[in-house]
Amino acid sequence: MTVALPRPEELSGPLPPAPTAFASRAPRRGHKATPGDAKLHNRTLVLQTLYVSGPMSRADLARATGLTKVTVSVLVAELLAELLLRELGQQEAQRPGKPAILVDLARDAFAVVALDLSDHLRVRGALLDLDGRILTRADVPRDGATGDAVTELALELTRGLQSRAEVPILGIGIGTPGVVDDSGTVRTAPNLGWTDLPLARMFEERTGIRTVVENDANVAALAEYSFGDSSDNFILIAIGQGVGSGLIISGQPVQGYRFASGEIGQVMVGTDLGLAAPYSREQVLEHWLSVPSLTRELDSRPREREQVLREAGQRLGIALAPVIGVLNLAEVVLAGPVDLVDGTLADAALEILRRRTMPDSHDDLVLRTSRQGEDLILRGATAIVLKDRLGVT
Repeated sequence: MTVALPRPEELSGPLPPAPTAFASRAPRRGHKATPGDAKLHNRTLVLQTLYVSGPMSRADLARATGLTKVTVSVLVAELLAELLLRELGQQEAQRPGKPAILVDLARDAFAVVALDLSDHLRVRGALLDLDGRILTRADVPRDGATGDAVTELALELTRGLQSRAEVPILGIGIGTPGVVDDSGTVRTAPNLGWTDLPLARMFEERTGIRTVVENDANVAALAEYSFGDSSDNFILIAIGQGVGSGLIISGQPVQGYRFASGEIGQVMVGTDLGLAAPYSREQVLEHWLSVPSLTRELDSRPREREQVLREAGQRLGIALAPVIGVLNLAEVVLAGPVDLVDGTLADAALEILRRRTMPDSHDDLVLRTSRQGEDLILRGATAIVLKDRLGVT
């Protein structure tokens, strides 16, 4: 289906709907691929190639994707009509004949509303373009709100951002603490007081816009992969009110059997009570490594700052060593307050990892902090919309 959208300067009143989803989905097991599946795959391939490589002629696009020139021409015509692509003018002639016309993704023709619910003090949001650039941002104090009150704060922030959009909104992306299933239902988020909350459906009903919800650490990992300079095999450790992680393996995010992959903060790393001790919240990684825990400990032991940070880093290394060994990861990315996670804490974690993993397989392991700062989850929320709506990363 083709959705004809007006240009930004022609907009007045409510924004029209964004294009239908183009994300490539494999046919279910036991079902044959249909011609529609193949076309969807080809559309995604064209969009992905342009998203990563930038402007190309139709002929170059056909060579890069392996599709026929006729197929590419038909797809480009459809995507131009939907305002997802834009012609940029003639390519500089490199051979005799008529110069080719360059096409590219219309990177400023749509915006994404992104929400970051990971901060325990504020609900943060922004409008971003398709390249992950912030167009405008806004936030509201959380003031200890939980349950329905947090949901209403997030909806209020979303409506405010919607009203400031000058182009159609492609989708809404939300990064939230907790376990989130593939329908966008938050199965559990203790810090927000949510259990089995159909957050994506609620936002779609209240805003009329396609909404994608993911765990905040998974979103952060996708941001690092899409907009950062990460490898194809890494784990991102998100250190905030709690501790979580996001995994990218062979360029693909990992959700896990019950959508709870990356819950490293709840793994016991304390052996202070002996090896026979049962599971205890007081012995999990989050007890040493979360921002509130670190802050409390540093406030109570101001003269022992280096020791506190070193111990937290060592506990992180203990928790990560089996993960690095099993998955043979190339990189560990730490995301959190730079004054806490960079330096002593990161160095202590890397030292433990080098001691506890096989040198032949992990001697070139990289451990670094994310360079995307406070916009990491906002950019990741944009990335999950791009993946859902256009199939691109």
